[in-house]
Amino acid sequence: MDNATAAAPKNRPVVLVAAVALIDADGRVLIAQRPEGKVMAGLWEFPGGKVQQGETPETALIRELREELAIDTQESCLAPFTFASHAYDDFHLLMPLYLCRQWRGTAQPLEGQALKWVRAKALRDYPMPPADRPLIAMLRDLL
Repeated sequence: MDNATAAAPKNRPVVLVAAVALIDADGRVLIAQRPEGKVMAGLWEFPGGKVQQGETPETALIRELREELAIDTQESCLAPFTFASHAYDDFHLLMPLYLCRQWRGTAQPLEGQALKWVRAKALRDYPMPPADRPLIAMLRDLL
């Protein structure tokens, strides 16, 4: 085995997770804190979740927002913005990030997570998973 082969990353499954930056009328972004007992507990992230077999990222987000936050939106309100591609130890995360400014209902923490509305420039003050961190500058530039 040569050095190039030894340095090659191990095969990791690719996990598709859809996330959304919910933006309120004041230009703040909603972030959720991962609850105790979950991987990366205590870190803040954009709402969303794994895309299940047969789902599009948009339908996964609509489902996740209903299940996690008790809010409803529709596909036409989800605007693709950017994506994250990050190699964790056990998997490679591919995460499209959408923007959403319209939904019905008030966000409620249905899964034990803490929620905060934060100005984009203050997002860097919250510890986030490595895949989420590069998205902060892009949101700050937009908002």
